[in-house]
Amino acid sequence: MPVEALIFDLDGTLVDTAPDLHAATNHVLATLKRRSITLDEVRAFVGHGARALIARGCEATGEPVDPRAIETLYQEFIIYYSHNIAANSRPYPGLIALLNRAREQGLAMAVCTNKLESLSIRLLDALDMSKYFGAVVGPDTIGVAKPDPRPFFEAAKRIGRDPARAIMLGDSETDIRTGQNAGVPVIAVTFGYTAKHVREFDPTHMIEHFDEAWPLIQRYL
Repeated sequence: MPVEALIFDLDGTLVDTAPDLHAATNHVLATLKRRSITLDEVRAFVGHGARALIARGCEATGEPVDPRAIETLYQEFIIYYSHNIAANSRPYPGLIALLNRAREQGLAMAVCTNKLESLSIRLLDALDMSKYFGAVVGPDTIGVAKPDPRPFFEAAKRIGRDPARAIMLGDSETDIRTGQNAGVPVIAVTFGYTAKHVREFDPTHMIEHFDEAWPLIQRYL
């Protein structure tokens, strides 16, 4: 069956959000008088939600903190990040051309992310990218996070497409496992946020630039 939808991860796939996540993480670490973490550390820590990012930041800079303290830091993180969500975040090179081409070809598109739905929409709005996506599904949308395939299925449902006729595009093990768990092809980008190279997780395809994506997608049309 030909593909009729593209479902994208957000952080590290659509948008290079690391600079603003870096600033927000260091903002909360400063309240603990911890050292700042590096941008490369943030890139390695992203993918499992803000609480996990904060927890890993704490572990990297000293003693781990208990879950109640993480929750307090999380609330401060969200306040800071929501006010600075697109200060330095930008879509990756070649992305907008790909989105325009996919839209012209009649493909429906959605975002399936482990970022809160409200923050994801705020970011996409700030970058004038919401117009490309018929749905945004976060871990809070249905109460389940990737790599469980249910957020992927929900994203397909919300854009009125059969999930079996979609492709997952992402940058991490979490995204690759999501697509594999959903039984769909996965295009993994190599420029995102992952501690290990995406090839280790056996995606269907890998790309180093979004210019390489359309020829792969065409194979499924």
